[in-house]
Amino acid sequence: MSSRSVNSDLRVSIAKLHPEGFAWAMQCCSRDRAVAEEVLQEVYLKILDGRARFDGRSTLKTWLLALIRFTAADECRRLSRHQARLDALAAEPQQDRAAAPDETLAHLETRAEVSAALDALPIRQREVLVLVFYHDLSLDEAAAVMGVSPGTARTHYDRGKQKLRTVLDPALALP
Repeated sequence: MSSRSVNSDLRVSIAKLHPEGFAWAMQCCSRDRAVAEEVLQEVYLKILDGRARFDGRSTLKTWLLALIRFTAADECRRLSRHQARLDALAAEPQQDRAAAPDETLAHLETRAEVSAALDALPIRQREVLVLVFYHDLSLDEAAAVMGVSPGTARTHYDRGKQKLRTVLDPALALP
């Protein structure tokens, strides 16, 4: 049997499991349809691009449901971190922002310094830092976006953070 027919058979089998997979995704995502759809899409992408491979150690259904569970847990953690940041921002008193223009100016200056420091980094270091800090991706996800290995992404991440430390506060730079 060719790998193409096996791949086709796998796709057909997974397509048959879609209703059960979707029901499980809904359960794993607290019945939030949009999140469940996002999780399933990510699961199917993992299967198609080879990040998730069925090795036959369990049934296809067991493997698929476990993959959905782990992907849903990752997505819920990501959404929880994002919501916590939004809640913290919303909890900041609005009058304090208006009453403290010096703090607002200091914040804008710091933001401009960070932006300038990022712009001064080599492109891969800048990309990985922006993907991790601004787009909330893991290093492995950032590596996939950048088309590099996770080890290469980690190297660029560490070097980029060190250069930012040196530029933003030379006293914090490692010897």
